[in-house]
Amino acid sequence: MLNRRTLIAACAALAVSAGAAAAQDWKAKYPELVFAIIPAENASGVTERFAPLMDYLSKQLGTKVTLRIANDYAAVIEGQRAGNIHIASYGPSSFARALMTGAKIEAFAIEVNADGTKGYHSVLYVKADSPYKSIEDLKGKNLCLVDPNSTSGNNVPRFSLNKMGITPDQFFGKVVYAGSHENAVIAVQQGTCDAAFNWWNDEQESNLRRMERKGMAKYDDYRIIFKSDQIVNSPYAYLADMPAELKAKIRDAFFSIQQNDKAAFDKIYEGKQQPWQPVDNESYVSIIELNKFVDELRKKKS
Repeated sequence: MLNRRTLIAACAALAVSAGAAAAQDWKAKYPELVFAIIPAENASGVTERFAPLMDYLSKQLGTKVTLRIANDYAAVIEGQRAGNIHIASYGPSSFARALMTGAKIEAFAIEVNADGTKGYHSVLYVKADSPYKSIEDLKGKNLCLVDPNSTSGNNVPRFSLNKMGITPDQFFGKVVYAGSHENAVIAVQQGTCDAAFNWWNDEQESNLRRMERKGMAKYDDYRIIFKSDQIVNSPYAYLADMPAELKAKIRDAFFSIQQNDKAAFDKIYEGKQQPWQPVDNESYVSIIELNKFVDELRKKKS
């Protein structure tokens, strides 16, 4: 006999069954997820910091998550645009560039600093014992940028220099793309460049602080002669057309990592950042405008 109670039970059973079927559907379609990272540092450092996260995500999602370290920022952008990279860790400008080039992606998590803020700065380093006190002192000297799609290592510097009336390729003796934030610092260390732009959260955390902890550089050997206004922090993004169930599981894994595997999270940021928080594409509209501005600067130069 069919009554209200048995009808509700039957509907609940169908819902569970449908949910399980949906999960099986996406797992069949995604036996492996590729997680890519822009090359802010050397490959071995990225692998060491992110390997525990790959293990954690594989366990939480029930499907293998493989780390891919790109050769340059553009490789991550193109990989997501082509649908070959399912989840990516971006800088703000590279994420904005991916959107601008038609990548169907959604930002879902943002990095949060130790003090709870969600922004960082572009700084210009020189050697501490150098005579350079300002950007004007660097006329005719060699400048290291990071990558054409780096926010703090290219776009914000070019925007800031333009506001000062400086055209980099005319003002500096040479402008070099180092390829990564670490390489830019090393170029100053070795004398290839007289100054280099880099990312900097605060006195406690920056690329240079990380390099110091790895024995690659000494923080006090460098001096900051320029610091930009605050830039919105870096996002993590996934493909927009992935199943809703899969995207929900990815978000759940990210936002519960402190409870489920704090060690994996702390390994990435060396205990220097707070847990990720939700974010969306709207937060990066200003960065799209920044990219467009820098694109126009390039067109004028050419």
